[in-house]
Amino acid sequence: METSLFFYDLETSGLNPREDRVMQFAGQRTDMNMVKIGYPFNYLIKLTEDVLPDPQAILVTGITPQQTISKGLTEAAFLNIFHEQIATPDTVFVGYNNIQFDDEFIRYMNYRNFYDPYEWQWQDNRSRWDLINVIRMMRALRPEGVKWPVDPEGRPVNSLEKLATANGLEHLKAHDAQSDVTACIALARLIQQTQPKLFKYLYNLRDKHDIAQQVKSNEPFVYAGSFQGDYDKTSVYYYLYETVSKQEALLYDLRYDPFDLINLNAEQLAELWQERRDYRTNPFPLRTIKYNRCPAIAPLKVLDEASQTKLQLDPTQIRENRKHLEDTLSSWLPTLRQMMTLIDKVDKKRYHGYAASVDSLLYEKFLDNVDKKALAITRSTLPAELKIARFNYTDRRLRRLLPLYKARNYPESLTATEIRHWHDYCQRHLLQGGDRSRYANFVVKLQSLAEMNDLKTSDQKLLANLDAWAHQLIPTADL
Repeated sequence: METSLFFYDLETSGLNPREDRVMQFAGQRTDMNMVKIGYPFNYLIKLTEDVLPDPQAILVTGITPQQTISKGLTEAAFLNIFHEQIATPDTVFVGYNNIQFDDEFIRYMNYRNFYDPYEWQWQDNRSRWDLINVIRMMRALRPEGVKWPVDPEGRPVNSLEKLATANGLEHLKAHDAQSDVTACIALARLIQQTQPKLFKYLYNLRDKHDIAQQVKSNEPFVYAGSFQGDYDKTSVYYYLYETVSKQEALLYDLRYDPFDLINLNAEQLAELWQERRDYRTNPFPLRTIKYNRCPAIAPLKVLDEASQTKLQLDPTQIRENRKHLEDTLSSWLPTLRQMMTLIDKVDKKRYHGYAASVDSLLYEKFLDNVDKKALAITRSTLPAELKIARFNYTDRRLRRLLPLYKARNYPESLTATEIRHWHDYCQRHLLQGGDRSRYANFVVKLQSLAEMNDLKTSDQKLLANLDAWAHQLIPTADL
């Protein structure tokens, strides 16, 4: 089949794909010239009784839980459409910051509903691409042809909404998935028309193996998208080593001399790593690059004189920093590996609180082939047959997910005992933890927003709907 692009966007109940849910999905297929193919997809997806949205997210999107119930599809019904009509062979999924956000939500939704979480993005010659990384490199290296917005302090802004407004692209309503898809297609068309070489180069650099090969070439390379806010988020990096997962590498920013870091121990480096977000006052040149996230990288030869001046990259200084780094790297590597081990431990503790919910255990391990066959059998089982069906799962997560899958998508399949279990699960899920529970966190956020003096009437109505939703889920609780 001929390759097509599928532009898509989500609106969600919050920012955490482990806990929050997709409330709106919109997408449009195009050819390689961004000419639309077929009709647009636009669906609301029902929230279930174990989900309290982040009130701030609802104020942003304007979508209430009640709207999803009255007009939306269940996750299972939506995924049937997704896999039959959207995730077709030779599809390239495209979005704006989709790889770090939207794709994660789709992955968790597939996992919850007995689909392989990953096959939709690679099987049958499918792949992913992210325009935000293209925009970052274009702004840094080849800015001609696009008007670039800045914030009131004059700092670069790369939000889809601001870019669309600055360049006169159609974007009727920010934070509406369908409108964001329309703007994303228009932005892609603008990039392709104004910087066709850059567009083609980064489009062809989607495969993680190609990216890994370029990163590990032992030659410095330009990387646009790093966490520092200055220099258009772009610098020259050098490969240090590949992590145990083989999916990412540790890099060094050759903008900086390694002299001040090589004598620090692993604990000191790990502490600096945690503080690295304050980059203007605490520059920290170590970072990782994930091969499967379509990072925007390019050989040093792309740095023309104008780019070097704009990004304040001195070729002589880069060469000197590289030599200093290479002279000390063999003795420094053991400390860097210890640093990454400490950072991994911190990251695991950060997500420890989600372990009680089976919905959050996607990354515990991959599903084996036996369970993949069981997934297909589960999905094809009619709701009436789910009452008595038994499935041979080897993965304990699937056994725990099954009653949730039935309750969320096919409540008519539940026995009286299962209905009680589902109700008890929802109450525990929302109230467990007392003052730190999901419900308590929801109440604090809702009350804080309700006390704001500049709330519009429409916002007040949204908060009232959230109040009603919470009372519906937990009728005995006080807001």
